[in-house]
Amino acid sequence: MKAPIELDTRGLNCPLPVLKAQKAIRSMAAGERLLVLATDPKAPSDFEQFCEAAGHALVESTEHRDHFAVVIEKRG
Repeated sequence: MKAPIELDTRGLNCPLPVLKAQKAIRSMAAGERLLVLATDPKAPSDFEQFCEAAGHALVESTEHRDHFAVVIEKRG
């Protein structure tokens, strides 16, 4: 599988991480993955809601010492 496209949104607050991810996903092909790095504490739940609403798959959401890493797979 191809490595995910990386989007660094660390330092940005809601709703900017989701808006930037949404823009990046528009230019991706179905099946491609986007790795989003974020520091906003709301990011994991925001991306869960975004994926549910947009029909994408939330593949992974992990918390690291100083940031969150969310992997989204574009569907459709």
